[in-house]
Amino acid sequence: MTEAHKGWVVIAGLGPGADRMVTSEVQEILAEATDVVGYIPYVERVTPRDGLTLHASDNRVEVDRATHALEMAAAGRRVVVVSSGDPGVFAMASAVFEALEAGSKAHPDWLDLEIRVLPGITAMLAAAAAIGAPLGHDFAAINLSDNLKPWELIEHRLRLVGEAGLAMAFYNPRSKSRPHQFERALEVLREACGPETLITFARDVTKPGQALKTVTLAEARPEMADMRTVVIVGNRDTRRVGPYVYTPRFAPGHQPGQAETAKDT
Repeated sequence: MTEAHKGWVVIAGLGPGADRMVTSEVQEILAEATDVVGYIPYVERVTPRDGLTLHASDNRVEVDRATHALEMAAAGRRVVVVSSGDPGVFAMASAVFEALEAGSKAHPDWLDLEIRVLPGITAMLAAAAAIGAPLGHDFAAINLSDNLKPWELIEHRLRLVGEAGLAMAFYNPRSKSRPHQFERALEVLREACGPETLITFARDVTKPGQALKTVTLAEARPEMADMRTVVIVGNRDTRRVGPYVYTPRFAPGHQPGQAETAKDT
């Protein structure tokens, strides 16, 4: 990183849950940090030590949390903002840059701060690996929470993506405050993708209680998902082979050719 006296902000992904899924790069930066900022359950995953201050806060205060991180970095602190999974996938990286854009008008020196984003293994990819290869062809990732966008937009996107023939991965599928929305999502998916399309519910991925369940959209029920579940919907060509689920790499009717290889530039 930079000189010890100069503050910085790193937005780091802690992976889907298991300690072994945290990258060595993230572990190294946590060892350098003076402060860790994040949502309560994510900060609890960071081991306390002398010289490290943990700043845990509740959900839905992402921009406040990011602003606090920037303020501390401007004061010379070495700050790690933690997210689960990957910080750029429905997580804190966007919130930090949103806070930077808003705050730099009053604090133009913030634009000179060193800010880095360290990738992590997002739950979508961990779930797909546990299942087989359901995202082996084109796919879309969609957050089903309507906290930051209207449900009508979510439903519109579900229909268009399903009709386009893409596999899908869903974050935040069903909460206690909006249990009816996932039921509606399943109705839209049956219409757009067909009732025989495979859907997998991956709960507590990489954790001791990991549970995987694959059914058809016709068999899927809303109660199969909760906020600890990543849902993966295949396209019409997604299939089972033994205990695994995979999506072919090629489109129907298109003969697979030799894979492209990178060329020296």
